[in-house]
Amino acid sequence: MSRSLFVVCQTESAAERIKELLAGENGKDAVGIRLGTKRRGCNGLSYTLNYAYERPPNDEEMDAHGVKVFIEPMALMNVIGMTMDWEETEMASEFTFTNPNSKGECGCGESFNV
Repeated sequence: MSRSLFVVCQTESAAERIKELLAGENGKDAVGIRLGTKRRGCNGLSYTLNYAYERPPNDEEMDAHGVKVFIEPMALMNVIGMTMDWEETEMASEFTFTNPNSKGECGCGESFNV
């Protein structure tokens, strides 16, 4: 289901990086990316990003900066209002997630709890 209200805010930087990934060998047949959460890590949940090769029927769909993002139903309540960004520093290049629902994060930044 496509909505005019964005569940997740995606920065232009994140969208540009996703476009690069979708243009690569692994993403060439993908229609977008799929955002989810998984139970793992030292604090309970971590984010997952995967290629979506078809539109998942029950996912929330959004289109931001020309990139389709599908949000898994089980992750939806954990990511509402979140901002996804792409950051590059001297030490790392990574997607970052600023989540107002997060009540805590582990020291390494790989997992969170709500």
